[in-house]
Amino acid sequence: MDSPQFTPLTLHQQLSESDMRQRAAAFLAEMRRRRSVRQFSNRPVAREIIVDCVATAATAPSGANLQPWHFVIVESPDVKRRIRSVAEREERKFYETRAPDGWLDDLTPLATGPDKPFLEDAPFLVAVFVESSRQTATGERRPNYYARLSVGIAVGMLITAVHYAGLVCLAYTPSRMGFLNEVLDQPDDRRLAMILVVGHPAEDAQVPVLERKPLDSVVSFA
Repeated sequence: MDSPQFTPLTLHQQLSESDMRQRAAAFLAEMRRRRSVRQFSNRPVAREIIVDCVATAATAPSGANLQPWHFVIVESPDVKRRIRSVAEREERKFYETRAPDGWLDDLTPLATGPDKPFLEDAPFLVAVFVESSRQTATGERRPNYYARLSVGIAVGMLITAVHYAGLVCLAYTPSRMGFLNEVLDQPDDRRLAMILVVGHPAEDAQVPVLERKPLDSVVSFA
């Protein structure tokens, strides 16, 4: 086992309390503008922008720094068309036969259904996979610790980066997601966490009227 190595913390920027307050408030105001969007324009987006957003996600903290994620950036119209075709087939089964009534009731305010045109309309899909284990240099399989939690943090940073870049996105989790491994030629030990649909909103895009829970109902002090 190699000895731990450390380096001085040099990149941290020390700010005054007033600057910290201002930045925290400004960032909160910016993120309150973020909305999930289901109606996308086919207006192109430079690949470099998406790559930078994914690179931001890959800076996320992870259990034992094992970085248990893999991102597949989908831009091919043919691949997007195939994903939509299979996803909608599974979604129809879900909405017609598998979804509990309570689940469908909870989805009513969002007006969602089995049709997913955004999978083709948006210029990019980012499929985020969880790697629950890895192979060591000696060929041994070992678990990646807190893999799903680590990927969840990375996805949150990816969504934030997309918004900060001036784009919109939708976190989409298709019903029975295993088909993505075949479509995207991924090994079986990678499990899809979600597809992030990324692009510009359609000119006539609408979002549901929603309310956030009051802060005092989701925050407490101990």
